[in-house]
Amino acid sequence: MEQQTFLDTTAAVSIRGLDKSFGRRSILRAIDLDIRAGEFVALLGTSGSGKTTLLRLLAGLESYECGQLVTPQVKAVAFQEPRLMPWLTVRANVELGVRGVDVGDRALRALDEVGLAGRVDAWPATLSGGEAQRVALARALIREPGLLLLDEPFSALDALTRLRMHQLTLNLWRAHTPAVLLVTHDVDEALKLAGRVVVLSDGAIAADIALPDLAIRKASDPAILAAKRHVLALLGVDVPPD
Repeated sequence: MEQQTFLDTTAAVSIRGLDKSFGRRSILRAIDLDIRAGEFVALLGTSGSGKTTLLRLLAGLESYECGQLVTPQVKAVAFQEPRLMPWLTVRANVELGVRGVDVGDRALRALDEVGLAGRVDAWPATLSGGEAQRVALARALIREPGLLLLDEPFSALDALTRLRMHQLTLNLWRAHTPAVLLVTHDVDEALKLAGRVVVLSDGAIAADIALPDLAIRKASDPAILAAKRHVLALLGVDVPPD
C-alpha cells in the first residue's frame, strides 16, 4: 500500500491498524499511533521489535500489507551511519538532492546552525564522527521537513560527543519545529529528549508514556523515575526495588 500525504496543523503522523510482514514473519501488528506537529517522540524496543521497520515505513522506504499511514509531504531521515558521499564536499553533501535557486545559501545556513561553517569545503574522510553526524543533520534540516526521522544517530558516538549532539538536536528541533521520531535503544536518551516515549514489544505498542515538559524536567523527578522503571521492565531489564 502507498502512503498518503497531507498538510495538517495538528498532526504530522497518523497510523491506524498498520500491519507489516516479511514473508510469513509478522513484524508489526495493528499499530495505532499519532504524532502531533512539532512533537518529539522516542521509540524504544528490544532488537527485532520492529522499531526500524516502523521508521522505514514512515520514511516511505517500505510498503505495508494493510492499515492507514498518513505523513507530511516533506520528510527527512538521519541514520546511525551519516551516509555521506565521500567524493563530495561537506557543502555538496548537504545540497545533494535539494532543489531551488537558493540551495547554496540554505546549505551554508544549515551548516552554520550545526556549527560547521568552517568545514563547508572539507571532505567526509577528514571529519570526526560527531562532525559527520552534524552534516547528516544539516542535510536533513535543509529540507525543512514536517517529519524528522532519527534512526539511532548517536549510538556510535563517544559519551561526550553524544551529549553535545543531544543538545544540538534539541536546539534544532526548537528552531525548526518538525515532528520528530527518534529510534533508540538508550532509555536515558529517550527520557532526556522526548516528550513521549513509545515502547514496541513483539511488533505491537506496549506503552505510550507522556513525559513532563522539557523546560521543567529533571532526571530525579518521580515521573521520570517511574517512566524509566516502567520502560526498563517492558524491555526485560530487572529493576531492583527502591
